[in-house]
Amino acid sequence: MTDAVVDGKLEAVKQATKYVKETENVAEKYSAMTVSKNSDMNMNVGELQSAAFTAVPTLKPIKKIQFANAEDKQEFQKYPTKVGRRSLSRSISQSSTDSYSSAASYSDSSDDETSPRDKAQANSKGSSDFCVKNVKQAEFGRREIEIAEQDMSALISLRKRAQAEKPLAGAKIVGCTHITAQTAVLIETLVALGAQCRWTACNIYSTQNEVAAALAETGVPVFAWKGESEDDFWWCIDRCVNKEGWQANMILDDGGDLTHWVYKKYPSVFKKAQGIVEESVTGVHRLYQLSKAGKLCVPAMNVNDSVTKQKFDNLYCCRESILDGLKRTTDVMFGGKQVVVCGYGEVGKGCCSALKAMGAIVCITEIDPICALQGCMDGFRVVKLNEVIRQMDIVITCTGNKNVVTRDQLDRIKNGCIVCNMGHSNTEIDVASLRSPELTWERVRSQVDHVIWPDGKRVILLAEGRLLNLSCSTVPTFVLSITATTQALALIELFNAPEGRYKQDVYLLPKKMDEYVASLHMPNFDAHLTELSDEQAKYMGLNKNGPFKPNYYRY
Repeated sequence: MTDAVVDGKLEAVKQATKYVKETENVAEKYSAMTVSKNSDMNMNVGELQSAAFTAVPTLKPIKKIQFANAEDKQEFQKYPTKVGRRSLSRSISQSSTDSYSSAASYSDSSDDETSPRDKAQANSKGSSDFCVKNVKQAEFGRREIEIAEQDMSALISLRKRAQAEKPLAGAKIVGCTHITAQTAVLIETLVALGAQCRWTACNIYSTQNEVAAALAETGVPVFAWKGESEDDFWWCIDRCVNKEGWQANMILDDGGDLTHWVYKKYPSVFKKAQGIVEESVTGVHRLYQLSKAGKLCVPAMNVNDSVTKQKFDNLYCCRESILDGLKRTTDVMFGGKQVVVCGYGEVGKGCCSALKAMGAIVCITEIDPICALQGCMDGFRVVKLNEVIRQMDIVITCTGNKNVVTRDQLDRIKNGCIVCNMGHSNTEIDVASLRSPELTWERVRSQVDHVIWPDGKRVILLAEGRLLNLSCSTVPTFVLSITATTQALALIELFNAPEGRYKQDVYLLPKKMDEYVASLHMPNFDAHLTELSDEQAKYMGLNKNGPFKPNYYRY
Protein backbone atom coordinates (compact mmCIF):
# COMPACT_ATOMS: atom_id res chain seq x y z
CA MET A 1 0.00 0.00 0.00
CA THR A 2 1.47 3.39 -0.97
CA ASP A 3 2.09 6.27 1.46
CA ALA A 4 -0.50 8.39 -0.36
CA VAL A 5 -3.18 5.77 0.14
CA VAL A 6 -2.27 5.40 3.84
CA ASP A 7 -2.36 9.18 4.33
CA GLY A 8 -5.73 9.33 2.64
CA LYS A 9 -7.19 6.63 4.88
CA LEU A 10 -5.82 8.34 8.04
CA GLU A 11 -7.37 11.63 7.00
CA ALA A 12 -10.73 9.91 6.46
CA VAL A 13 -10.53 8.37 9.96
CA LYS A 14 -9.76 11.80 11.48
CA GLN A 15 -12.76 13.37 9.77
CA ALA A 16 -15.03 10.56 10.94
CA THR A 17 -13.74 10.87 14.55
CA LYS A 18 -14.29 14.63 14.47
CA TYR A 19 -17.87 14.18 13.26
CA VAL A 20 -18.59 11.59 16.03
CA LYS A 21 -17.30 14.00 18.72
CA GLU A 22 -19.41 16.84 17.32
CA THR A 23 -22.46 14.58 17.38
CA GLU A 24 -21.74 13.59 21.01
CA ASN A 25 -21.46 17.29 21.94
CA VAL A 26 -24.84 17.91 20.32
CA ALA A 27 -26.38 15.09 22.32
CA GLU A 28 -24.91 16.43 25.57
CA LYS A 29 -26.15 19.96 24.85
CA TYR A 30 -29.59 18.68 23.92
CA SER A 31 -29.75 16.56 27.09
CA ALA A 32 -28.66 19.48 29.28
CA MET A 33 -31.20 21.78 27.66
CA THR A 34 -33.97 19.26 28.11
CA VAL A 35 -33.22 19.15 31.85
CA SER A 36 -33.09 22.92 31.91
CA LYS A 37 -36.41 23.08 30.09
CA ASN A 38 -38.04 20.84 32.68
CA SER A 39 -36.93 23.25 35.40
CA ASP A 40 -37.70 26.38 33.40
CA MET A 41 -40.86 26.09 31.28
CA ASN A 42 -40.33 29.56 29.87
CA MET A 43 -37.39 28.51 27.74
CA ASN A 44 -37.88 29.38 24.06
CA VAL A 45 -38.24 26.30 21.84
CA GLY A 46 -36.61 28.10 18.93
CA GLU A 47 -33.53 28.80 21.06
CA LEU A 48 -33.40 25.14 22.06
CA GLN A 49 -33.43 23.97 18.44
CA SER A 50 -30.90 26.58 17.40
CA ALA A 51 -28.46 25.61 20.13
CA ALA A 52 -28.93 21.90 19.62
CA PHE A 53 -28.00 21.98 15.96
CA THR A 54 -25.26 24.60 16.06
CA ALA A 55 -22.52 21.95 16.05
CA VAL A 56 -23.94 19.96 13.11
CA PRO A 57 -21.88 20.56 9.95
CA THR A 58 -24.00 22.45 7.42
CA LEU A 59 -24.02 21.94 3.67
CA LYS A 60 -22.71 24.69 1.48
CA PRO A 61 -25.48 26.51 -0.39
CA ILE A 62 -25.97 25.22 -3.96
CA LYS A 63 -25.20 27.80 -6.57
CA LYS A 64 -27.96 28.22 -9.12
CA ILE A 65 -27.02 27.82 -12.75
CA GLN A 66 -27.17 31.11 -14.59
CA PHE A 67 -28.46 31.08 -18.16
CA ALA A 68 -27.62 33.70 -20.75
CA ASN A 69 -31.11 33.58 -22.20
CA ALA A 70 -34.42 31.70 -22.07
CA GLU A 71 -33.47 29.42 -25.00
CA ASP A 72 -30.43 28.05 -23.12
CA LYS A 73 -32.58 27.34 -20.07
CA GLN A 74 -35.18 25.50 -22.16
CA GLU A 75 -32.46 23.41 -23.84
CA PHE A 76 -30.97 22.52 -20.42
CA GLN A 77 -34.36 21.43 -19.06
CA LYS A 78 -34.78 18.86 -21.84
CA TYR A 79 -32.45 16.51 -20.01
CA PRO A 80 -33.20 14.92 -16.63
CA THR A 81 -31.22 15.84 -13.54
CA LYS A 82 -30.27 13.17 -11.01
CA VAL A 83 -33.47 13.89 -9.13
CA GLY A 84 -35.41 13.77 -12.38
CA ARG A 85 -33.93 10.41 -13.26
CA ARG A 86 -34.89 8.98 -9.87
CA SER A 87 -38.48 10.04 -10.41
CA LEU A 88 -38.67 8.52 -13.88
CA SER A 89 -39.33 4.98 -12.69
CA ARG A 90 -42.66 5.98 -11.20
CA SER A 91 -43.66 8.13 -14.15
CA ILE A 92 -42.94 5.24 -16.50
CA SER A 93 -45.07 2.96 -14.34
CA GLN A 94 -47.88 5.47 -14.33
CA SER A 95 -48.09 6.14 -18.04
CA SER A 96 -46.53 5.29 -21.35
CA THR A 97 -46.55 8.82 -22.63
CA ASP A 98 -44.22 8.52 -25.57
CA SER A 99 -42.65 5.09 -25.68
CA TYR A 100 -41.93 2.07 -23.60
CA SER A 101 -38.28 1.99 -22.77
CA SER A 102 -36.57 5.28 -23.50
CA ALA A 103 -36.47 7.29 -20.30
CA ALA A 104 -35.39 10.32 -22.27
CA SER A 105 -38.81 10.74 -23.78
CA TYR A 106 -40.46 11.06 -20.40
CA SER A 107 -38.33 14.01 -19.42
CA ASP A 108 -38.68 15.85 -22.71
CA SER A 109 -41.11 18.64 -21.98
CA SER A 110 -40.21 20.62 -25.08
CA ASP A 111 -42.98 19.09 -27.17
CA ASP A 112 -46.14 21.15 -27.19
CA GLU A 113 -49.60 20.05 -28.19
CA THR A 114 -49.14 21.20 -31.78
CA SER A 115 -50.11 18.47 -34.22
CA PRO A 116 -47.17 17.09 -36.20
CA ARG A 117 -49.25 17.81 -39.29
CA ASP A 118 -48.85 21.53 -38.53
CA LYS A 119 -45.09 21.40 -37.93
CA ALA A 120 -42.42 22.08 -40.53
CA GLN A 121 -39.65 19.54 -39.90
CA ALA A 122 -36.63 18.33 -41.85
CA ASN A 123 -33.97 15.74 -41.11
CA SER A 124 -30.22 16.42 -41.21
CA LYS A 125 -30.18 15.68 -44.95
CA GLY A 126 -32.82 18.34 -45.60
CA SER A 127 -35.63 15.93 -46.41
CA SER A 128 -39.12 16.73 -45.12
CA ASP A 129 -40.89 13.68 -46.59
CA PHE A 130 -42.13 12.42 -43.23
CA CYS A 131 -44.43 13.41 -40.38
CA VAL A 132 -43.41 12.45 -36.85
CA LYS A 133 -43.77 13.98 -33.38
CA ASN A 134 -40.27 15.42 -33.17
CA VAL A 135 -37.43 14.45 -35.50
CA LYS A 136 -34.94 15.80 -32.94
CA GLN A 137 -35.62 12.70 -30.83
CA ALA A 138 -33.86 10.56 -33.45
CA GLU A 139 -30.78 9.95 -31.30
CA PHE A 140 -32.87 8.38 -28.54
CA GLY A 141 -34.72 6.29 -31.12
CA ARG A 142 -31.46 5.03 -32.56
CA ARG A 143 -30.47 3.71 -29.12
CA GLU A 144 -33.82 1.90 -28.88
CA ILE A 145 -33.19 0.27 -32.26
CA GLU A 146 -29.67 -0.78 -31.27
CA ILE A 147 -31.03 -2.46 -28.14
CA ALA A 148 -33.64 -4.31 -30.22
CA GLU A 149 -31.00 -5.51 -32.68
CA GLN A 150 -29.20 -7.35 -29.89
CA ASP A 151 -32.17 -9.71 -29.44
CA MET A 152 -33.06 -9.97 -33.14
CA SER A 153 -29.95 -11.82 -34.22
CA ALA A 154 -31.86 -14.02 -36.68
CA LEU A 155 -33.17 -11.04 -38.64
CA ILE A 156 -29.72 -9.43 -38.57
CA SER A 157 -28.29 -12.75 -39.80
CA LEU A 158 -30.77 -12.78 -42.69
CA ARG A 159 -29.78 -9.20 -43.49
CA LYS A 160 -26.08 -10.10 -43.65
CA ARG A 161 -26.64 -13.26 -45.70
CA ALA A 162 -28.82 -11.62 -48.35
CA GLN A 163 -27.43 -8.09 -48.37
CA ALA A 164 -25.02 -8.75 -51.22
CA GLU A 165 -27.71 -10.32 -53.41
CA LYS A 166 -30.23 -7.51 -52.86
CA PRO A 167 -33.29 -9.79 -53.33
CA LEU A 168 -35.63 -6.83 -52.91
CA ALA A 169 -33.92 -4.50 -55.39
CA GLY A 170 -36.71 -2.74 -57.24
CA ALA A 171 -39.29 -3.44 -54.53
CA LYS A 172 -41.30 -0.42 -53.41
CA ILE A 173 -42.89 -1.46 -50.14
CA VAL A 174 -45.60 0.50 -48.39
CA GLY A 175 -46.07 -0.70 -44.82
CA CYS A 176 -48.69 -0.23 -42.12
CA THR A 177 -47.63 -1.86 -38.85
CA HIS A 178 -46.90 -0.96 -35.25
CA ILE A 179 -43.90 1.37 -35.33
CA THR A 180 -41.61 0.13 -32.61
CA ALA A 181 -37.88 -0.44 -32.29
CA GLN A 182 -38.39 -4.03 -33.44
CA THR A 183 -40.31 -2.95 -36.53
CA ALA A 184 -37.54 -0.45 -37.28
CA VAL A 185 -35.05 -3.34 -37.42
CA LEU A 186 -37.33 -5.02 -39.99
CA ILE A 187 -37.67 -1.82 -42.06
CA GLU A 188 -33.93 -1.23 -42.08
CA THR A 189 -33.41 -4.88 -43.07
CA LEU A 190 -35.77 -4.44 -46.05
CA VAL A 191 -33.88 -1.29 -47.08
CA ALA A 192 -30.55 -3.14 -46.75
CA LEU A 193 -31.93 -5.86 -49.05
CA GLY A 194 -32.64 -3.27 -51.75
CA ALA A 195 -36.21 -2.11 -51.07
CA GLN A 196 -37.59 1.40 -50.97
CA CYS A 197 -40.00 1.78 -48.05
CA ARG A 198 -42.69 4.17 -46.92
CA TRP A 199 -44.29 3.48 -43.55
CA THR A 200 -47.25 4.35 -41.36
CA ALA A 201 -48.77 3.03 -38.11
CA CYS A 202 -51.59 0.50 -37.81
CA ASN A 203 -52.51 1.67 -34.29
CA ILE A 204 -52.92 5.22 -33.03
CA TYR A 205 -51.36 4.45 -29.63
CA SER A 206 -48.52 2.00 -30.33
CA THR A 207 -46.00 4.25 -32.12
CA GLN A 208 -42.72 4.89 -30.33
CA ASN A 209 -42.09 8.52 -31.22
CA GLU A 210 -38.30 8.33 -30.87
CA VAL A 211 -38.14 5.32 -33.18
CA ALA A 212 -40.28 7.05 -35.81
CA ALA A 213 -37.89 10.01 -35.56
CA ALA A 214 -34.85 7.76 -36.00
CA LEU A 215 -36.33 6.21 -39.14
CA ALA A 216 -37.17 9.65 -40.54
CA GLU A 217 -33.61 10.78 -39.83
CA THR A 218 -32.20 7.88 -41.88
CA GLY A 219 -34.39 8.84 -44.84
CA VAL A 220 -37.31 6.43 -44.46
CA PRO A 221 -40.58 8.35 -45.03
CA VAL A 222 -42.56 7.69 -41.85
CA PHE A 223 -45.98 9.12 -41.10
CA ALA A 224 -46.94 8.26 -37.52
CA TRP A 225 -46.94 9.48 -33.94
CA LYS A 226 -48.37 8.26 -30.66
CA GLY A 227 -51.87 9.55 -29.93
CA GLU A 228 -53.12 10.20 -33.46
CA SER A 229 -56.77 11.01 -33.97
CA GLU A 230 -58.88 8.90 -36.34
CA ASP A 231 -58.52 11.62 -38.95
CA ASP A 232 -54.74 11.69 -38.45
CA PHE A 233 -54.64 7.90 -38.84
CA TRP A 234 -56.20 7.94 -42.31
CA TRP A 235 -54.27 11.07 -43.30
CA CYS A 236 -51.00 9.29 -42.50
CA ILE A 237 -51.99 6.24 -44.56
CA ASP A 238 -52.89 8.50 -47.47
CA ARG A 239 -49.60 10.41 -47.29
CA CYS A 240 -47.76 7.11 -47.16
CA VAL A 241 -49.42 5.79 -50.34
CA ASN A 242 -49.95 8.97 -52.33
CA LYS A 243 -46.46 10.13 -53.29
CA GLU A 244 -45.94 11.83 -56.64
CA GLY A 245 -43.52 9.86 -58.81
CA TRP A 246 -43.56 6.84 -56.50
CA GLN A 247 -45.92 3.88 -56.60
CA ALA A 248 -45.81 0.86 -54.35
CA ASN A 249 -45.54 -2.64 -55.79
CA MET A 250 -45.64 -4.51 -52.44
CA ILE A 251 -47.83 -4.08 -49.36
CA LEU A 252 -46.99 -5.14 -45.82
CA ASP A 253 -50.08 -4.76 -43.66
CA ASP A 254 -51.16 -5.42 -40.09
CA GLY A 255 -54.93 -5.30 -39.73
CA GLY A 256 -55.92 -4.65 -43.35
CA ASP A 257 -56.47 -0.88 -43.06
CA LEU A 258 -53.77 -0.04 -45.61
CA THR A 259 -55.07 -2.64 -48.07
CA HIS A 260 -58.61 -1.33 -47.58
CA TRP A 261 -57.49 2.27 -48.22
CA VAL A 262 -55.61 1.36 -51.38
CA TYR A 263 -58.62 -0.55 -52.73
CA LYS A 264 -60.88 2.37 -51.90
CA LYS A 265 -58.76 5.33 -53.03
CA TYR A 266 -55.95 4.06 -55.25
CA PRO A 267 -57.07 0.85 -57.01
CA SER A 268 -54.59 1.53 -59.82
CA VAL A 269 -51.78 0.55 -57.41
CA PHE A 270 -52.81 -3.10 -57.79
CA LYS A 271 -52.06 -3.03 -61.52
CA LYS A 272 -48.35 -3.07 -60.67
CA ALA A 273 -48.44 -4.64 -57.22
CA GLN A 274 -46.85 -8.06 -56.89
CA GLY A 275 -48.31 -9.05 -53.56
CA ILE A 276 -49.68 -8.35 -50.10
CA VAL A 277 -48.26 -9.71 -46.84
CA GLU A 278 -50.68 -9.65 -43.90
CA GLU A 279 -49.89 -10.60 -40.30
CA SER A 280 -53.10 -10.24 -38.27
CA VAL A 281 -56.30 -12.25 -37.83
CA THR A 282 -58.37 -9.19 -38.73
CA GLY A 283 -56.41 -8.43 -41.88
CA VAL A 284 -56.37 -12.05 -43.04
CA HIS A 285 -60.13 -12.25 -42.55
CA ARG A 286 -60.53 -9.22 -44.82
CA LEU A 287 -58.30 -10.79 -47.46
CA TYR A 288 -60.31 -14.01 -47.49
CA GLN A 289 -63.48 -11.93 -47.85
CA LEU A 290 -61.98 -10.15 -50.88
CA SER A 291 -60.86 -13.47 -52.36
CA LYS A 292 -64.28 -15.04 -51.87
CA ALA A 293 -65.93 -12.05 -53.57
CA GLY A 294 -63.47 -12.25 -56.47
CA LYS A 295 -62.06 -8.80 -55.68
CA LEU A 296 -58.53 -9.79 -54.64
CA CYS A 297 -56.36 -8.43 -57.46
CA VAL A 298 -52.95 -9.75 -56.36
CA PRO A 299 -51.48 -12.74 -54.51
CA ALA A 300 -51.52 -12.39 -50.72
CA MET A 301 -49.43 -14.17 -48.12
CA ASN A 302 -51.15 -15.07 -44.85
CA VAL A 303 -48.32 -14.71 -42.34
CA ASN A 304 -50.68 -14.78 -39.35
CA ASP A 305 -51.42 -18.49 -39.76
CA SER A 306 -47.82 -19.50 -40.27
CA VAL A 307 -46.64 -21.77 -37.46
CA THR A 308 -43.89 -19.39 -36.34
CA LYS A 309 -46.34 -16.47 -36.08
CA GLN A 310 -49.14 -18.44 -34.39
CA LYS A 311 -47.04 -20.26 -31.83
CA PHE A 312 -44.48 -17.63 -30.99
CA ASP A 313 -46.01 -14.20 -31.54
CA ASN A 314 -49.59 -15.06 -30.64
CA LEU A 315 -48.99 -17.60 -27.86
CA TYR A 316 -45.64 -16.95 -26.18
CA CYS A 317 -45.61 -13.20 -26.77
CA CYS A 318 -49.09 -12.63 -25.33
CA ARG A 319 -48.31 -14.92 -22.42
CA GLU A 320 -45.78 -12.35 -21.23
CA SER A 321 -47.17 -9.07 -22.53
CA ILE A 322 -50.68 -9.42 -21.05
CA LEU A 323 -49.22 -9.21 -17.54
CA ASP A 324 -46.95 -6.32 -18.49
CA GLY A 325 -49.82 -4.31 -19.97
CA LEU A 326 -52.15 -4.83 -17.01
CA LYS A 327 -49.46 -4.11 -14.41
CA ARG A 328 -48.24 -0.91 -16.04
CA THR A 329 -51.72 0.54 -16.40
CA THR A 330 -53.50 -0.56 -13.24
CA ASP A 331 -50.90 -1.93 -10.77
CA VAL A 332 -53.36 -4.79 -10.25
CA MET A 333 -52.51 -7.85 -8.17
CA PHE A 334 -53.66 -10.99 -10.00
CA GLY A 335 -53.87 -13.47 -7.13
CA GLY A 336 -57.48 -14.42 -6.47
CA LYS A 337 -58.91 -12.16 -9.17
CA GLN A 338 -61.85 -13.46 -11.22
CA VAL A 339 -60.87 -13.18 -14.91
CA VAL A 340 -62.76 -14.05 -18.08
CA VAL A 341 -60.85 -14.38 -21.35
CA CYS A 342 -63.04 -14.22 -24.44
CA GLY A 343 -61.53 -16.50 -27.07
CA TYR A 344 -59.21 -19.49 -26.59
CA GLY A 345 -57.13 -19.28 -29.74
CA GLU A 346 -53.37 -18.88 -29.51
CA VAL A 347 -53.64 -15.38 -28.00
CA GLY A 348 -56.26 -16.53 -25.50
CA LYS A 349 -54.17 -19.55 -24.55
CA GLY A 350 -51.19 -17.32 -23.82
CA CYS A 351 -53.24 -14.91 -21.70
CA CYS A 352 -54.93 -17.70 -19.72
CA SER A 353 -51.66 -19.49 -19.04
CA ALA A 354 -50.01 -16.35 -17.66
CA LEU A 355 -52.94 -15.27 -15.50
CA LYS A 356 -53.46 -18.76 -14.07
CA ALA A 357 -49.78 -18.93 -13.12
CA MET A 358 -50.17 -15.67 -11.21
CA GLY A 359 -53.01 -17.08 -9.11
CA ALA A 360 -55.98 -15.63 -10.96
CA ILE A 361 -59.20 -17.65 -11.24
CA VAL A 362 -59.67 -17.84 -15.01
CA CYS A 363 -62.62 -18.88 -17.14
CA ILE A 364 -63.04 -18.62 -20.91
CA THR A 365 -65.72 -18.07 -23.54
CA GLU A 366 -65.58 -19.83 -26.91
CA ILE A 367 -67.69 -20.47 -30.03
CA ASP A 368 -65.46 -23.29 -31.32
CA PRO A 369 -66.02 -26.67 -29.58
CA ILE A 370 -62.43 -27.78 -30.34
CA CYS A 371 -60.90 -24.71 -28.69
CA ALA A 372 -63.45 -25.00 -25.88
CA LEU A 373 -62.48 -28.61 -25.24
CA GLN A 374 -58.80 -27.61 -25.19
CA GLY A 375 -59.69 -25.05 -22.55
CA CYS A 376 -61.45 -27.69 -20.46
CA MET A 377 -58.45 -30.02 -20.70
CA ASP A 378 -56.17 -27.15 -19.65
CA GLY A 379 -58.26 -26.66 -16.51
CA PHE A 380 -60.40 -23.66 -17.45
CA ARG A 381 -64.16 -23.42 -17.03
CA VAL A 382 -65.96 -22.62 -20.30
CA VAL A 383 -68.81 -20.18 -19.70
CA LYS A 384 -71.13 -17.73 -21.40
CA LEU A 385 -70.16 -14.14 -20.73
CA ASN A 386 -73.71 -13.16 -19.73
CA GLU A 387 -73.64 -15.74 -16.95
CA VAL A 388 -70.48 -14.51 -15.23
CA ILE A 389 -70.14 -10.84 -16.16
CA ARG A 390 -71.32 -9.58 -12.74
CA GLN A 391 -68.61 -11.50 -10.84
CA MET A 392 -65.60 -10.66 -13.01
CA ASP A 393 -62.72 -8.43 -11.88
CA ILE A 394 -61.02 -8.43 -15.29
CA VAL A 395 -62.53 -8.93 -18.78
CA ILE A 396 -60.13 -9.60 -21.69
CA THR A 397 -61.14 -10.00 -25.35
CA CYS A 398 -58.98 -11.76 -27.95
CA THR A 399 -61.26 -13.02 -30.72
CA GLY A 400 -60.76 -10.72 -33.73
CA ASN A 401 -64.55 -10.31 -33.83
CA LYS A 402 -66.83 -7.35 -33.07
CA ASN A 403 -69.13 -6.56 -30.13
CA VAL A 404 -67.78 -9.41 -28.03
CA VAL A 405 -68.51 -7.26 -24.97
CA THR A 406 -71.74 -5.32 -25.49
CA ARG A 407 -73.18 -2.23 -23.82
CA ASP A 408 -75.75 -4.35 -22.00
CA GLN A 409 -72.95 -6.44 -20.47
CA LEU A 410 -70.96 -3.33 -19.58
CA ASP A 411 -74.03 -1.96 -17.78
CA ARG A 412 -74.11 -5.09 -15.60
CA ILE A 413 -70.39 -5.27 -14.93
CA LYS A 414 -69.17 -4.78 -11.34
CA ASN A 415 -67.67 -1.58 -10.00
CA GLY A 416 -63.91 -1.36 -10.58
CA CYS A 417 -63.79 -4.06 -13.25
CA ILE A 418 -60.88 -3.78 -15.71
CA VAL A 419 -61.91 -4.16 -19.36
CA CYS A 420 -59.30 -4.56 -22.10
CA ASN A 421 -58.64 -6.03 -25.54
CA MET A 422 -55.77 -8.21 -26.77
CA GLY A 423 -57.08 -8.51 -30.33
CA HIS A 424 -55.94 -6.26 -33.16
CA SER A 425 -58.97 -4.06 -33.71
CA ASN A 426 -60.93 -1.83 -31.32
CA THR A 427 -64.24 -3.40 -32.34
CA GLU A 428 -64.29 -6.24 -29.79
CA ILE A 429 -65.52 -4.01 -26.96
CA ASP A 430 -68.49 -1.79 -27.82
CA VAL A 431 -66.64 1.40 -26.88
CA ALA A 432 -68.78 3.57 -29.16
CA SER A 433 -71.84 2.90 -26.98
CA LEU A 434 -69.95 4.22 -23.94
CA ARG A 435 -69.61 7.66 -25.48
CA SER A 436 -73.12 8.65 -24.47
CA PRO A 437 -74.36 11.68 -22.48
CA GLU A 438 -75.28 9.73 -19.35
CA LEU A 439 -71.75 8.35 -18.91
CA THR A 440 -68.72 10.34 -17.79
CA TRP A 441 -65.19 9.66 -19.02
CA GLU A 442 -62.35 10.45 -16.64
CA ARG A 443 -58.72 10.14 -17.78
CA VAL A 444 -56.69 8.54 -14.98
CA ARG A 445 -53.36 8.24 -16.73
CA SER A 446 -52.20 7.65 -20.28
CA GLN A 447 -54.34 4.89 -21.90
CA VAL A 448 -56.40 4.43 -18.72
CA ASP A 449 -59.95 5.80 -18.43
CA HIS A 450 -62.65 5.59 -15.81
CA VAL A 451 -66.05 5.27 -17.43
CA ILE A 452 -68.48 6.43 -14.74
CA TRP A 453 -72.17 5.45 -14.63
CA PRO A 454 -74.86 7.73 -13.09
CA ASP A 455 -74.95 5.60 -9.93
CA GLY A 456 -71.20 6.14 -9.40
CA LYS A 457 -70.03 2.79 -10.75
CA ARG A 458 -66.61 3.00 -12.41
CA VAL A 459 -65.26 0.67 -15.08
CA ILE A 460 -61.56 0.85 -15.92
CA LEU A 461 -61.17 0.84 -19.71
CA LEU A 462 -57.66 0.37 -21.11
CA ALA A 463 -56.40 1.91 -24.37
CA GLU A 464 -59.97 2.83 -25.33
CA GLY A 465 -60.51 -0.80 -26.31
CA ARG A 466 -57.46 -1.00 -28.59
CA LEU A 467 -54.67 -3.55 -28.48
CA LEU A 468 -53.47 -3.58 -24.86
CA ASN A 469 -49.90 -4.84 -25.05
CA LEU A 470 -48.61 -2.52 -27.78
CA SER A 471 -50.70 0.45 -26.66
CA CYS A 472 -49.84 0.29 -22.97
CA SER A 473 -46.61 -1.65 -22.62
CA THR A 474 -44.35 -3.54 -24.98
CA VAL A 475 -43.71 -7.03 -26.28
CA PRO A 476 -40.64 -9.30 -26.13
CA THR A 477 -38.12 -8.39 -28.81
CA PHE A 478 -37.11 -11.99 -29.47
CA VAL A 479 -40.65 -12.99 -30.39
CA LEU A 480 -40.95 -10.03 -32.76
CA SER A 481 -37.71 -11.15 -34.39
CA ILE A 482 -39.47 -14.36 -35.37
CA THR A 483 -42.46 -12.51 -36.83
CA ALA A 484 -40.31 -9.91 -38.60
CA THR A 485 -38.11 -12.59 -40.18
CA THR A 486 -41.26 -14.37 -41.40
CA GLN A 487 -42.54 -11.12 -42.92
CA ALA A 488 -39.23 -10.42 -44.65
CA LEU A 489 -39.10 -13.89 -46.18
CA ALA A 490 -42.74 -13.62 -47.33
CA LEU A 491 -41.97 -10.34 -49.09
CA ILE A 492 -38.88 -11.84 -50.75
CA GLU A 493 -40.87 -14.89 -51.86
CA LEU A 494 -43.74 -12.93 -53.40
CA PHE A 495 -41.49 -10.35 -55.04
CA ASN A 496 -39.18 -12.92 -56.64
CA ALA A 497 -41.72 -15.64 -57.45
CA PRO A 498 -41.87 -16.55 -61.16
CA GLU A 499 -45.03 -15.51 -62.94
CA GLY A 500 -47.80 -18.03 -62.44
CA ARG A 501 -46.57 -19.51 -59.14
CA TYR A 502 -49.08 -17.47 -57.16
CA LYS A 503 -52.51 -16.52 -58.42
CA GLN A 504 -54.94 -13.91 -57.08
CA ASP A 505 -55.60 -15.78 -53.85
CA VAL A 506 -54.47 -16.03 -50.21
CA TYR A 507 -51.55 -18.38 -49.48
CA LEU A 508 -49.87 -19.71 -46.38
CA LEU A 509 -46.13 -19.30 -45.98
CA PRO A 510 -44.41 -22.39 -47.46
CA LYS A 511 -43.54 -24.91 -44.75
CA LYS A 512 -39.88 -24.82 -45.72
CA MET A 513 -39.73 -21.10 -44.93
CA ASP A 514 -41.41 -21.62 -41.57
CA GLU A 515 -38.74 -24.16 -40.67
CA TYR A 516 -35.98 -21.85 -41.93
CA VAL A 517 -37.23 -19.01 -39.68
CA ALA A 518 -37.18 -21.37 -36.69
CA SER A 519 -33.67 -22.63 -37.54
CA LEU A 520 -32.31 -19.07 -37.65
CA HIS A 521 -33.37 -18.61 -34.02
CA MET A 522 -31.92 -21.87 -32.68
CA PRO A 523 -28.42 -20.49 -31.99
CA ASN A 524 -29.89 -18.09 -29.40
CA PHE A 525 -30.46 -21.11 -27.16
CA ASP A 526 -27.34 -23.03 -28.14
CA ALA A 527 -29.75 -25.67 -29.47
CA HIS A 528 -28.53 -28.44 -31.78
CA LEU A 529 -30.87 -30.31 -34.11
CA THR A 530 -30.61 -34.06 -34.64
CA GLU A 531 -30.06 -35.00 -38.28
CA LEU A 532 -31.84 -37.83 -40.03
CA SER A 533 -29.74 -40.63 -41.45
CA ASP A 534 -30.31 -41.60 -45.08
CA GLU A 535 -32.10 -44.75 -43.92
CA GLN A 536 -34.35 -42.81 -41.54
CA ALA A 537 -35.20 -40.20 -44.19
CA LYS A 538 -36.10 -42.93 -46.68
CA TYR A 539 -38.22 -44.74 -44.09
CA MET A 540 -40.19 -41.55 -43.33
CA GLY A 541 -40.34 -40.42 -46.96
CA LEU A 542 -38.66 -37.11 -46.12
CA ASN A 543 -35.94 -34.92 -47.52
CA LYS A 544 -33.08 -34.80 -45.00
CA ASN A 545 -33.20 -30.99 -45.16
CA GLY A 546 -36.97 -30.70 -44.74
CA PRO A 547 -39.73 -29.84 -44.80
CA PHE A 548 -40.32 -32.29 -41.97
CA LYS A 549 -44.10 -31.95 -41.63
CA PRO A 550 -46.91 -31.87 -44.21
CA ASN A 551 -48.97 -28.68 -44.57
CA TYR A 552 -51.92 -30.25 -42.80
CA TYR A 553 -49.89 -31.04 -39.66
CA ARG A 554 -51.09 -29.23 -36.52
CA TYR A 555 -48.26 -28.30 -34.18
